[in-house]
Amino acid sequence: MKQEILSRLLENQASKRAFALVTDMESGDQTLVYPDSADGADGGNAEILSAARQAIQDDRSKVHELSGRRIFVETFNPPLRMLIVGAVHIAQPLSRMASVAGYDVTVIDPRGSFNTEERFPGISLNAEWPDDGMRALDPDRRTAVVTLTHDPKLDDPGLEVALKSEAFYIGSLGSRKTHAGRVERLTAAGFTEAEISRIHAPVGLNIGSISPAEIAVSILAQITEVLHRKIEAREAA
Repeated sequence: MKQEILSRLLENQASKRAFALVTDMESGDQTLVYPDSADGADGGNAEILSAARQAIQDDRSKVHELSGRRIFVETFNPPLRMLIVGAVHIAQPLSRMASVAGYDVTVIDPRGSFNTEERFPGISLNAEWPDDGMRALDPDRRTAVVTLTHDPKLDDPGLEVALKSEAFYIGSLGSRKTHAGRVERLTAAGFTEAEISRIHAPVGLNIGSISPAEIAVSILAQITEVLHRKIEAREAA
């Protein structure tokens, strides 16, 4: 690898920028491609550029036969993110489990007595009101959003921002009755049925969870299922 490529690669990783390293497996030539690259890989080859962008989106490295050549596209994405609204009991095991699974986790809650380093050691904390905190963190297609407070004053503002974002997963704690009221409020706020249907509620897979840790397992399992199902759907398209 040339020093210039290596330097740029390390800089991109340090800044958590998404990119792909494209390598011609015969010549050894390498170049970096970004989701918003104006110039394509391999001197502007549209086919290779498209493959690299798709690999970044799917977060999957792969060997391609393109333009009569073997091309290896290696993806370098920043960590997946999880934004948790509500520093409640379930958030404690969920934040730890998600961190182990590779997520960059932030807990958003303006209530100082809940949102403390003692309760969430090693987890990023945001003390803003959920809509302000969510806007500042800018959820993208590599972000999962989970609201856990059971309080419309906190959950709803966070959900409204999440529904306007490209977050790949949105889930909200509460019974079916609680969610029915949530749907009414979001509808009154101007959200469509299709937009509201993005919310997984009751949150998590139905595995009979009872304790906070078990509920956290069901939530992380559902997020994992949704993430990979969407990737598989794009690959099949």
